[in-house]
Amino acid sequence: MSELQPFRMPVKWEDLPRFPVRDHISRAGFRGEDVLLVMNWLEKGMTLGMHKHPFEQIAVILTGRMRWTVGEETFEVGAGEVLRVPPDVMHGGIPISDEVVMNLDIFCPIRKDYLEIVDHQAADFPPVES
Repeated sequence: MSELQPFRMPVKWEDLPRFPVRDHISRAGFRGEDVLLVMNWLEKGMTLGMHKHPFEQIAVILTGRMRWTVGEETFEVGAGEVLRVPPDVMHGGIPISDEVVMNLDIFCPIRKDYLEIVDHQAADFPPVES
């Protein structure tokens, strides 16, 4: 069993370091011992960036509406809806509303390629091994 990590008071997504991804997209991260949460702010005008990765992804739409493509399927999702992207499946989404989309992605285990966005928590956890 692992040691308990220090308890941290709640934080607001807006108070965490935000990282630009490309035009009209930024993100922030927050982690637990074995899970990574990534909040994405997606603005109208962003380009579709189809991609795939070896990680399962759960996406929760908190605000706005998006058009998602996962594999061969395309559909609309909005605030309060959740979807799953299986590992190694092409996917991507774009906002279709004027409202900024807040899209919360959940990854378990932690994506090592996203560790820089949770550097603000480095003192709370041992380094993730490569």
